[in-house]
Parts: sequence; structure tokens; C-alpha cells
Amino acid sequence: MAHLNFRSDSREISISLRIETPLGPVPAVHHPTISARPSSPVFMLNHGLSACTLITRVSSGQSSLIPRLFPTFAILSQVRVLPNIPRYNTFSTMPKRKSSTALAQSTPLPDLPPPQAFAVDDGPPAPKRAARGSRSSGRKASMNPEKNANVVDAPQAFRASPDADTKDERIDLDKMFTKEEDDSVPSLVENGDSDTPLSELSDIETLAKATAPPPKASKASKKGGKGETAKAATATSDEKPAAPAKAKKADVKEPQFLDPEADGEEEADEEEIKAALSRPPPVNSDVLPLPWKGRLGYACLNTYLRFSNPPVFSSRTCRIASILENRHPLSNPNEPPHATKNRPDKEQPASIRRGQDFVEQLCLANVRDIPKMLRWNDRYGIKFMRLSSEMFPFASHPEYGYKLAPFASEALAKVGKVAAKLGHRLTTHPGQYTQLGSPRKSVTDNALRDLDYHAEMLSLLKLPPQQDRDAVMILHLGGVFGDKEATLARFRENYAKLPQGVKDRLVLENDDVSWCVHELLPLCEELNIPIVLDYHHHNIIFDSTQIREGTKDIIDLYPRILATWKHKNITPKMHYSEPTPEAITGRQRRKHNPRVATLPPCPNDMDLMIEAKDKEQAVFELMRTFKLPGFDTFNDMLPHIRKDDNKP
Repeated sequence: MAHLNFRSDSREISISLRIETPLGPVPAVHHPTISARPSSPVFMLNHGLSACTLITRVSSGQSSLIPRLFPTFAILSQVRVLPNIPRYNTFSTMPKRKSSTALAQSTPLPDLPPPQAFAVDDGPPAPKRAARGSRSSGRKASMNPEKNANVVDAPQAFRASPDADTKDERIDLDKMFTKEEDDSVPSLVENGDSDTPLSELSDIETLAKATAPPPKASKASKKGGKGETAKAATATSDEKPAAPAKAKKADVKEPQFLDPEADGEEEADEEEIKAALSRPPPVNSDVLPLPWKGRLGYACLNTYLRFSNPPVFSSRTCRIASILENRHPLSNPNEPPHATKNRPDKEQPASIRRGQDFVEQLCLANVRDIPKMLRWNDRYGIKFMRLSSEMFPFASHPEYGYKLAPFASEALAKVGKVAAKLGHRLTTHPGQYTQLGSPRKSVTDNALRDLDYHAEMLSLLKLPPQQDRDAVMILHLGGVFGDKEATLARFRENYAKLPQGVKDRLVLENDDVSWCVHELLPLCEELNIPIVLDYHHHNIIFDSTQIREGTKDIIDLYPRILATWKHKNITPKMHYSEPTPEAITGRQRRKHNPRVATLPPCPNDMDLMIEAKDKEQAVFELMRTFKLPGFDTFNDMLPHIRKDDNKP
């Protein structure tokens, strides 16, 4: 047997070794101080521990720990550490020792027989101790986008509203969420496109490429220099143009999704600006809904929790290429997945079930975070939230779609239980490409599948009757397609095909491109569909022959608007947001301001969704400004740190 004695103080660690052999004990030997390595099991001593005895056993076929510490003891080549040695808390690395003043004197080691003379244990070796930080094969991969390249942020969750869409405006997640480059987590998909659950990707990407502006000149080009393209651009017709710069390999970028919430100014021609400046000024009401008795809410993403460590959010998504790749088994199925060391082996047969397991793991991570968000909201006086439509990636996809009930029923029921206990309202808002009035059958088929997916998600929450009725799906009528009457007729036809569960939840909202309140209200009254009044959209698209821009005249329509909700015994809701201060034209005013400055003249018991880029922070701003209930709960907010990271 070999005995190691550790003695530590604030400056050094002293190690003594005593070996017992069949020929008798070996005199104790002291070794000079060794620098502590927290990652090594030998130095996992509790900080301040006066002494620790580490016992080792001679055994064949095992790697040696002691010879690395004591190279002169070649005779101990078969010594290993017992696997059942207790692990102690790691202490910080000790400072380097500059001098040795109190070390024990070494005693010469007597001659010993060769290693084969030792009695060894012929039994099976003890199981290898798992490396620190490793995970068993049953442990799932991280669902943190900063740690797993297969997990990406859903773009719609970062928007103030999912329905905004204009030319030359694209979402840029790098500006909204700045994260350091991490070479240790490379992408698992080469040239993989960032997909969307909707199947109209080809049209989106084509439009994005067609409307993409030319690249701006770099700072170096503006200053000028040898071989720069700036000289060629400024050269006169009789001058020889400068040689073009050496072509560089084009950067592979994600497809740019159109989004008016993206940073940057919306260009407008002179005629458009003149027309915008000549419009009559808005007429706004001076009524404030105080004292406030309603519920304020935000959409999809909690910025405070999303950027916490680890993040809490319900809009994780992935690429279709990641699903296809994860259909193959890992190179080493006994080890957890890794971006470089243990990736799917494409040489092995693919399994659709294995790829679906990857998607379901992502979905359940999203669902498990919703109760955390609801409890956080309740703590700070927020009782209204819109669920992300991208919580279940590709659920309504024609090829990769799936039903939620087989794997998510229990998790969603837990969400509904928390929402019911706290009295929170949950709604959804399918994207702008879910259109029931489109002349294209492929679009309407996709819309039917998408609405069915949203209805299933809300039904599986198992909410109490009133909260279940209040869990609505907000939809826009969509495009005009050259003929409004024909579009309305197609909508009526496709609406009749919807299941009753979808009809019970469907509500329509006026938009900022085509359909105003006066055009939707008769349709909603005809089909018994509630209508959501969006004040921001109303100030951009309205019937100027019947109403003026602003919040004053629209009050006259409140009785008819609220009646569409009361007929179905659903709590009314409205949307409020404001344009950016510098906006002039209609297209520019579509962009939402990060926060809002006031409250609309809605009833004081209204459920009001604040559609702003700053999400819950915009709600807090309103609460501070008007001293709304809960305004004093978030002044001493502490950073949120969660250690479970969605562990199963």
C-alpha cells in the first residue's frame, strides 16, 4: 500500500509518501511543494483543511498518478487512485512559491525488487472515474444559444409586433443581442439557412435579396488608397479607373428577414415626404384611463430574463438542416453531443424519430421556461403576456410538422396551472404570412395548418373556462391582392372551413398596410369575430371620409368594437404602440418606438398589449410614469441567475 499525506497552509502544500510492500515498509519520503491544480483530483482539498490522507493501491494495467508527482519513483508505475475517494470542493489556485525554507530532508530510497515482485490484484479493474464536467449519454444537450450552435433565437420574438413588413428594413439580431464570438462552439451546419415554421420561405428570401441595398463603402474606401474602389467611383470619364480591389470570398450570411423594427432610417422620396407633411394633424383625446384597473402585457420575450445567465425564454428555434443532421446517430453514442468532438455521423443510417427527438427537446425547453416568466411577471405586477408562435419550431410545416399532444401535453398543462393560479392572460399572434384571404391555395393551406397548431397549443394549457376563452389568436386579414371584395369573399369561404376550436379563438386586427377598422368591423359583426383595435395601425390606415387621424374620433366606435367581444363572452383587448419620433411618412411611422410615452383613451379595465421593442421594460416605463399598480416593485431588481439550465 502507498500512503500520501498532504499538509497545507496559506503558502504551500507539503506531501509525504510512505509505501508498504510485501518486503516491508519503505522509509517515508518528503517531496518539495507542488503547485496546486484545481482541476486535478489530487488537489481537490477543502480550503483551510489541515491534512488529508489519500490512499492508493498497487494494481496492474492502470495509469499512474504518483510517478507524475514523484518521477524518481519509477517502481510505482502501477499505482492508481481509488475510484471511491471522496471529492472535495475545489479551492483557488495557490500563489507560486518563491523560495523553499522549511522542507524536510530527503532520505535515500533503498534498493527494491522489480515491479513484477509486487503482489498485484488480478481482479477486474475498478470502473474509470468520469472526467469532471462530463455528462452521461442520457443527459440532453444545452438549450442555450450561446452554448449550442444548433439552437437559435426566433426572429419574430425580438420584434415589437410580428406583422410589420416593409422594404429595405431587415432584422439584425447582432444589434439586438451582442454576444462574443466563441470558437469553441462552431456551427454544426455548413451554410445552413435560418428557416421559419411558415413554408413561404422562398418568397421571403427572394424579396429580401431583391430589395437588399448595395453594400456601403468602408471607412478605408472613403479615405482613399492604393487599389481602392473609391478612386474608381470618383474618377472622371477621361481618367483611367483605378484597378479594382482584390476579390474576397463572399461572406455567407443568414437570409435577411424584412422587419421595420430593424435599426436604420426608412428612405422616402420627395413626393412622399410632401404628401406626409401636408396631411391634417392628428386629433388625440385627452382622456387617460385612470385609475387603471386593467392588465398591461408585452409580447413573447422578456428581455431581462433572455439576457440573464443562463437565459430564460420560450422562442428557441432551429434550422431544418439541424433537424436533418440530428437524424443521424452520434459518432460516440455513449458520450454527450459536442460541436466538434461528438457530432452526428452522416455515414450511419438516419432516423426520422431521432431528428424529431431533437426538435421535441427544444420545444420542451421553451415550455419549461414559461412558468418562470409568468412568476417573474406576477412578481412585478404584469399579468398579461403573448406566447411566442415559434415556441414549437416547424410544428405547422407541411413536411416537418407534428402534433403537440404526444410529447408536450404534461408540460403545457403545468404552464396552464401556473397561469390559472396567478390569474394571467395568455394569447398568441400568428405571423403575417398566415392569410386566409390569399388567392394561392398553398398559402391558405399553410394558414389552416398554422391556425390549427396555435389552437392545439392553447387548448393543451387546460385553463379555466374564462381564461380559456380569453386565450385568443390574433390574425390580420392580410393582403388585398388587387381586389378587396374578392379577398373578403375568399376569407369568408376559408373561415367556414375552420374547425370550431379555431373559430372560438380567432380574432381580427386592423393593420397598417391595407385594412382599416371601418373595413374589418362589418366583417367581424357578420361572422361573429371579435376585433382588436390597434391604435398605432389606426393612425396610419383609416377611412378619412368617416374619421380623423388620432385617438379622439375612434372612441365613437368603442361600443361596436366591444360588442364583438361580449357576444362571445371574451374579455376585450387592445394594442398600443407609438411610432419613432423622427418618422414622417406612413412607411416610416410603421416602425415601433422602443417605448411608449402615454396611455391610449381605452376603458380603464382593458387588457392592453404594449407592442414595443423593449418589451417588459416599456411596461415598467408606463407603470413608473402613471404610478400604476406595481410601479414600486421593480426599483431594487436583482440580476436573475438560474443554475438548472433546463436540466431534465
